[in-house]
Amino acid sequence: MKYIDTLQDGMHVSGVYLCKTKTIALTKNGKEYGNLTLQDKTGQLEAKIWDLNSPAIRDFEAMDYVQVEGNVTVFNNANQLNIHRIQVASDGQYDPADYFPVSEKDIDEMKEDLLKLIRSVNNPYLQKLLASYFEDPVFMKAFSRHSAARSVHHGFIGGLLEHSLSVATICDNIAGHYPFVNRDLLVTGAILHDVGKLSELSPFPMNEYTDAGQLLGHIIIGAQMVSVRISRIEGFPKKLANELIHMILSHHGELEYGSPKKPAIMEALILSFVDNMDAKVETMHEAIKNKPPVNADGWLGFNKLLDSNIRKTSES
Repeated sequence: MKYIDTLQDGMHVSGVYLCKTKTIALTKNGKEYGNLTLQDKTGQLEAKIWDLNSPAIRDFEAMDYVQVEGNVTVFNNANQLNIHRIQVASDGQYDPADYFPVSEKDIDEMKEDLLKLIRSVNNPYLQKLLASYFEDPVFMKAFSRHSAARSVHHGFIGGLLEHSLSVATICDNIAGHYPFVNRDLLVTGAILHDVGKLSELSPFPMNEYTDAGQLLGHIIIGAQMVSVRISRIEGFPKKLANELIHMILSHHGELEYGSPKKPAIMEALILSFVDNMDAKVETMHEAIKNKPPVNADGWLGFNKLLDSNIRKTSES
């Protein structure tokens, strides 16, 4: 099997991939063709079936593992697979672990690090709130296997856990540097800031936006989730609750980035900076890891998400 990130123009492909999406479209001449998205753990690839009536084209559906043969071409500066043969793959022809991107970090170790951080929170109300989530094995399993995004950053199994732990750990370090910061509030807000992504995105293998995700987004969903959970904790201080919910609502920092509120307290300001930094660092890491240089100097070309030409740092 040739992984998607190794494919180049002109290659012949014969292997099993996950058919993530399947639609029937029309050419300008009104002829039907198949428009697919194929996936493995290294990425996704657009594919076309130009002759749907070919006897080599067997019935299959989205989310099937499919055996395909075809040739790689380049269209609009992106690889595309022109499929000549396709059929549902048989059991034993594939290992599901090859088709979903997974965190490079050990998920069990990250879970333990997160629990240690949670146990270090001294405020009894924030401690009870965090425990109500992360001491629930069903919630912890879902949280630790979810992605943090569809494709932008941390869009892999364990991505939500990795990103949340990274943001919370950095915030904990910042709180140690600035003694006037409410450390327990900052760490709690960091751990919970993206909890709404559990409902914004469907779990793998889909990892697509849900109806609630499209209509509300993870910021609003997260604020609602935490508000409901707080209401079940007797005596939870109203002012503390408002501060924590504000952190979730403002963690994208700017209104144009989707936050309904801009940071109005110190902890919310810090969280918005750290969240943005961690997301952009991971975005650049993934871009450098997954894309070969386009010239001898190592430049990778223009990255739309970072709005800059990028390259890997030179070795000393």
